[in-house]
Amino acid sequence: MNQKARIAVAAGICAAAVGLCAYIVSLNRSGGSPTFSNVKEPEPITAETTLLAENWADNYEYVQSPDGMTERAKIFLKQNPDIIGWISIDNTKVDYPIVLDPGDIPAGTWYGDSEYYANSYYLDHDLNREYAREGTIFMDYRNVFGSSETQQSDNILLYGHNMANNTAFGSLRKYRQDYSFYNESPFIDLSSNYKDYQYVIFGLMITSGNWYSDFCYWNMEDFASEADFNNYVETVRNGSLVDTGVDVKYGDKLLTLSTCYASEDNSRFIVVARRLRDDETPNDLESVAHTAEYLEKKKEEEASIAAAEAEEASREAASKAEENSSDDNDDSDDE
Repeated sequence: MNQKARIAVAAGICAAAVGLCAYIVSLNRSGGSPTFSNVKEPEPITAETTLLAENWADNYEYVQSPDGMTERAKIFLKQNPDIIGWISIDNTKVDYPIVLDPGDIPAGTWYGDSEYYANSYYLDHDLNREYAREGTIFMDYRNVFGSSETQQSDNILLYGHNMANNTAFGSLRKYRQDYSFYNESPFIDLSSNYKDYQYVIFGLMITSGNWYSDFCYWNMEDFASEADFNNYVETVRNGSLVDTGVDVKYGDKLLTLSTCYASEDNSRFIVVARRLRDDETPNDLESVAHTAEYLEKKKEEEASIAAAEAEEASREAASKAEENSSDDNDDSDDE
């Protein structure tokens, strides 16, 4: 199986019976796929652990940003150096730390005795690197989500199982079961180890998870050109279950959440969002830029609704006037 096929399979392994469908501290990007590098195993987290040890840089090859890591990151990195951030979505069970997949892992490392290929380890391992059927929400091993925003990937891709009990990414099904749910929860909070970000959802799409698909979204973490970016966005828009109308332009940072949809055809459900711009207000959909086409369509719909309401009001007034006239005639007959 070639590398693209392996990534596609690992990105969405499903098991219908149970609803199943990192930031490794050093990635070797020379010579193909990133591989596990020789990193000292971190000390386990304890109740007394609140900050990284003074010599933490000797164990982890992170480079702090000018603002430094968040206190939460300092704590969690002592538990697992693959942890790269946190994701949460209002009115869902999505509220988890996330890890960056470590890429290809040889046997006999601190990940265990087995060998793992890219985007497969956290499919069935928890934050403590122990077997867990629900796995861990993980970021594609090729993504970059560090302190430098200019170096961050164009499209952050997160994988999670479609668990029947709504854990992991199971509760994302709310978006496709009730389209009005988008208006309740249009935002995704995603934090790196350095900063908090918010994204607004612009597409909700069911698509193929087969490696030979025409839309291999899992291989689109960076775009070679504006045309490639626009093609990705328009593919999502055209296939979206909901017309959100959110404006997306080249240069916006994207976020794609991927989970299983159906095992019969190996399909996926993806939620795609863009990072809020500087002039947009968190948790305020009215402040989010929308396309001119969407605004015009909305204006026409509002005008149509207003006209229909005016027509209904006119009919009710005419009906009431007719009733009053009939009552007057009845009174005249009585005289």
